[in-house]
Amino acid sequence: MSREQRGPNEKLGAVLALAGISNAGLARRVNDLGAQRGLTLRYDKTSVARWVSKGMVPQGAAPHLIAAAIGQKLGRPVPLQEIGLADADPAPEVGLAFPRDVGAAVRSATELYRLDLAGRRAGSGGIWQSLAGSFAVSAYATPASRWLITPADSSVAREANTAEGAESSGTPLKVGHSDVQKLREAAEDARRWDSKYGGGDWRSSMVPECLRVEAAPLLLGSYSDEVGRALFGASAELTRLAGWMAFDTGQQEAAQRYYIQALRLARAAADVPLGGYVLASMSLQATYRGFGDEGVDLAQAALERNRGLATARTMSFFRLVEARAHARAGDAQAAGASLKAAEGWLERARDGDNDPGWLGFYSYDRFAADAAECYRDLKAPRQVRRFTEQALSRPTEEFVRSHGLRLVVSAVAELESGNLDAACEQGVRAVEVAGRISSARTTEYVKDLLHRLEPYGDEPRVVELRERARPLLMAPA
Repeated sequence: MSREQRGPNEKLGAVLALAGISNAGLARRVNDLGAQRGLTLRYDKTSVARWVSKGMVPQGAAPHLIAAAIGQKLGRPVPLQEIGLADADPAPEVGLAFPRDVGAAVRSATELYRLDLAGRRAGSGGIWQSLAGSFAVSAYATPASRWLITPADSSVAREANTAEGAESSGTPLKVGHSDVQKLREAAEDARRWDSKYGGGDWRSSMVPECLRVEAAPLLLGSYSDEVGRALFGASAELTRLAGWMAFDTGQQEAAQRYYIQALRLARAAADVPLGGYVLASMSLQATYRGFGDEGVDLAQAALERNRGLATARTMSFFRLVEARAHARAGDAQAAGASLKAAEGWLERARDGDNDPGWLGFYSYDRFAADAAECYRDLKAPRQVRRFTEQALSRPTEEFVRSHGLRLVVSAVAELESGNLDAACEQGVRAVEVAGRISSARTTEYVKDLLHRLEPYGDEPRVVELRERARPLLMAPA
């Protein structure tokens, strides 16, 4: 469905020319972005011609998909005003701001929490579907630079008024340490479920609801500077977790908004290592999406502010994330140097160090697993095999998703080393693990392996692996 404007949409035509996108090319990009969110769109070059020459305005999510498609080509966000579609149903910019003021930061985060639940439960009309494909790595530039300049607010004490922070009784909440502890326990539970069952597991998906129901009223309540710092830290942990789970389930646009708000909350908490952890998460997302150079920048931002502050284990993880980005960017020398530094920091770590609770997942096994992925990206199968063997030496039921990812990386290494049978054997094991969890990222790894196996498609072992993977690939996202 479309509605007609008055006259041609010259803005859209000009931006399409600037981006070098043909009418058929835009239609294809919009249809593809829609398919990523379960929308069946059948736009063609004639549809685009009507949008440009007659000023027709497509309905539903289409205007936002048009903006996202052009933005991907230009490498920057494209607002609806720039393409002459400002009167379409607005896609909220919720979660993309990194306010300088603490009060504005509270409003920005709580607005995102409330929007998210409504979007996820609303089905086809949900906000995340409208924002399909709108991830733009450039949106991380301002948050990272502002955090680097000022990693902590001077004071976060707050006195709530009745309208902002009221319970059902109409009395504003007075926040105490016990309230904060409940959020920290929720974060710990969510981390455990996410690692074991994937970001799409229903127990993990309770995090957005926890943010809306529990964290938002507390953030809008009254608290001292001391309690407020702790509250912002706990909320930042939960918000980062929501972002990580969205990332794991393929909701890249939602993850980006959560990460930005988590970084802002970490700044209010004056928790520099936690802010670095959020930046590391941003870096991993950028790297996963193919933006290696930007991933390096984000990882180095995490490192820069944490020199002399973070524990050895924390610094090791940040250097490991930097190595992942260097490897994706194709810089073998820089990736090797970062891996060496990460291993050196890890060797300095001691059990008695005051490591943050959110770093409990990081051990030599995780270092080896990510090192293997670095060498996979650098096309060095011998190194991949060496590190993958170390990463798989102690399988655990606690980190099931990680184990599945390692199996796929191992299979790729075996394939590139010419060991087809071993590759298929590891692939079968990976599919078995992937079937026990809800993780779009793990499924994407399996798809990549199957794509690499296409030249051997008639081999019995490959046919068997493909059949075993079929239920996984056909499962709803």
